[in-house]
Amino acid sequence: MEKLNVGPKSSLEGTASNLSTARAYLLACSLLLLAMFLLVGVLLVSIAEHLNHDAGEHSRIDIENALLSVERVAGSTVKDYAFWGDAYVHLHQQVDVDWAFVRQNLGSTLFADLGFQGVFVVDPTGRTVYSVIDGQLQTVAVQDWLHIPIEPLLAQAREAAANSQSVTRLVQADGTPAVLAAAALTPGTDPGVKADGGPASVLIFIAKLEPQRLAALGQDFGVQGLRVAPAGRATADGPSLSLRDNGGVVQWTLDDPGHQLLVLIVPLVAVAGLIFGLMVWFILRRTTAAARIMDSNYATLQASRAALVVSEERFRDVAEAASDWIWEVDVHLRFTYLSDRFEAITGLVRSECLGRGLDDLLTSDQGALSIWFQEHARRANAIVQCNYLSGTGEVRICRLSVREIPGQGYRGTSSDITDEVAARRRIEYLSQHDALTGLANRTRMQEFLEGKLKASPTLDKPLVMLSVDLDRFKPVNDLLGHAAGDEVLNQVSRRLQGCLRGDDLVARIGGDEFVLVVAGVSSPLEVEGLCRRLIDCIEQPFYITEHEVFISASIGIAMAPADATLADELLRYADIALYEAKEGGRNTWRFYAGDMNARIIERRQLESDLRHAIKHGELRLDFQPRYRIEGKRLAGAEALVRWEHPLRGLLGPDVFIPIAEETGLILPLSNWVLHAACQVAAGWPEDVMISVNLSSTEFQRGHLVARVKSVLAETGLNPARLELELTESVMLNDEKVALSIMQGLKALGVRLLMDDFGTGYSSLSYLRSFPFDGLKIDRSFVGGLTSSGGDQSIIQAIVGLGRALSLTVTAEGVETVEQLKALKTVQCDEAQGFYLSLPMNAQAISALITQRMD
Repeated sequence: MEKLNVGPKSSLEGTASNLSTARAYLLACSLLLLAMFLLVGVLLVSIAEHLNHDAGEHSRIDIENALLSVERVAGSTVKDYAFWGDAYVHLHQQVDVDWAFVRQNLGSTLFADLGFQGVFVVDPTGRTVYSVIDGQLQTVAVQDWLHIPIEPLLAQAREAAANSQSVTRLVQADGTPAVLAAAALTPGTDPGVKADGGPASVLIFIAKLEPQRLAALGQDFGVQGLRVAPAGRATADGPSLSLRDNGGVVQWTLDDPGHQLLVLIVPLVAVAGLIFGLMVWFILRRTTAAARIMDSNYATLQASRAALVVSEERFRDVAEAASDWIWEVDVHLRFTYLSDRFEAITGLVRSECLGRGLDDLLTSDQGALSIWFQEHARRANAIVQCNYLSGTGEVRICRLSVREIPGQGYRGTSSDITDEVAARRRIEYLSQHDALTGLANRTRMQEFLEGKLKASPTLDKPLVMLSVDLDRFKPVNDLLGHAAGDEVLNQVSRRLQGCLRGDDLVARIGGDEFVLVVAGVSSPLEVEGLCRRLIDCIEQPFYITEHEVFISASIGIAMAPADATLADELLRYADIALYEAKEGGRNTWRFYAGDMNARIIERRQLESDLRHAIKHGELRLDFQPRYRIEGKRLAGAEALVRWEHPLRGLLGPDVFIPIAEETGLILPLSNWVLHAACQVAAGWPEDVMISVNLSSTEFQRGHLVARVKSVLAETGLNPARLELELTESVMLNDEKVALSIMQGLKALGVRLLMDDFGTGYSSLSYLRSFPFDGLKIDRSFVGGLTSSGGDQSIIQAIVGLGRALSLTVTAEGVETVEQLKALKTVQCDEAQGFYLSLPMNAQAISALITQRMD
């Protein structure tokens, strides 16, 4: 009777407890949600206010940056004109209005093209000697036009000229803000113009910030309605900014991102609040009903708990000591006992498995376990490997130890060996596959290849080996990092696999080297078609971490049985063909041919001979003179290396320089050329320059600045007489490193020239960003100078560009008097070529220089 009273009382208490707990929990959740929505509202308003404030500050900074950019452009432009030898002659030493205005050197184009309303030249006495206003020649003094004293500005401009700088100010011109830039007139880098030593005249450019120009400037920097503030209303019509140097006040229209945010978010928050409210109401109803159902089953749950307390004493000691689960089946192989560890290891419910057949739970590669038990379980320590499906749906592997219980069934233990088997399989996989891409590795490829060769391919159905090497892959690793390079390799692997059939093989045998083993092709045309597809596929862009990457590939082809029937020979021949493909310009393929091996041996011999030549003095220098076009005065000479090969005769640099760059010999070779050229030039007059070509490889390694400094110290050559010629490829690999090295070279005092100008796609940007002193027009333009109007226009544009940037312009490859006359017409500075002089040895160039002095 006592037990009958306890059950119902506990049930009633449980019901009341569950209902009250559920209601209290839901009420707390509702209050929490309400507080969250209120907090979100407060945060939204605060964020809106901050957005408006930040927008105002950002627009103010943008306007300051916009004005600063205008000042920088004006300052840079006035420097380009002021530090110009011709301007110094025609506007300081004498005022040549015809040169300045009529010939448009400093005329109306500054207003029409660059937007400078005022152009003035003030002489050392403070008198305005030249003025152009709104593109028209005037006689107005700059101080009268600006209505401000300019003497401090003139003094600052002359002081700044010592550091090759200009001075900029924000001023008012007729009530309009204007940018004023001033710089003292100097000869710049023109060696033909000498400074007179007295105070310099000052060139002044003035650009008014008129309404349309001011509004467009604001649009460029994302600011709307940029305008000059009316007098007395600087803050009434919106945010404003006072310009420095009494340049006036500007205003703009401020965006209202905070209001836009509230308009967008508040309705969404309101809808979300309504939805959450409906959800709370629905959950409250369902939870209350569920609580009643739970409490109605409380007595049943109590009975289940009592049943779970019943202990089985069988095998308790063993079960507690073992880390695996223990099992027992009857003579019909139905489970009668499973230890507590069974559920923890398998994830299955023990009560559901009891009574099930052994074959229903476990499977084996040996066949049905019922048959295996009859044949093997009578042996001592019988063990079988089984599979089962875990509670999470995962196939697991276990090792089952079995012992027979005569007349009762079987019992034993089960050990989970899934991880052990997986590790073993992983080791086996890694021994045959590349860890990064999952492709077959060299070992697997060798086994596969030997197996295919054992099938005895025929000439009609050959076995084809393709050795693939990626082109332009190293810059991806260097510029984007190894993670990006790994991703490219993975994508290349998938693309290669997509081009082959399932029974062919793709293997990765090195960093960016792949081998493809293909069967089933019948002709070289089919192989070429496959190679074309492979290259086209690899040339498709790779999208890596927001970068678009382009690479290509070179392919070497060897076939069995035509080329070889042994795996090692087939691999070697494919590599030789790959080498020939790379030598042929990359992005192509080559079939192996017998003479390829001989060419590689010949090239290696040439490399060995070059090492010997550098060490034992078989190299020599020739010098090609370079002349000033005006007056045909000798300006310098370019050092050209030659190789007097004991067997091949005189070799030009096009034969051995590529080998030197590939093998690392370029550094000792360049050291020899630089030292020999400087040593010869040290005996020339101070006004004769010596030019030496540098390889792009030297910028990637070799401590170039230290090497040049050491050679200058050893030879005693004045650094200002050494010119180093660089091609655009120097800047393509790593612009930051190249700029740092070039700045170090400039610090030594040497001159830098861009060689082969016009053949690259971004030479103009390099001229603006890198500290070049001159440029050399590629001979391809000079060759068509007298026959092609296009080439003449290009050269004229290059000369104009050089003058604008204060660079010395040299034309290469001048071979006729007509070409020289045409270059003189476009005012090119210097020229060199066979018409002027053939390359000559050191004695001949020294004699030429001596003859010039006499």
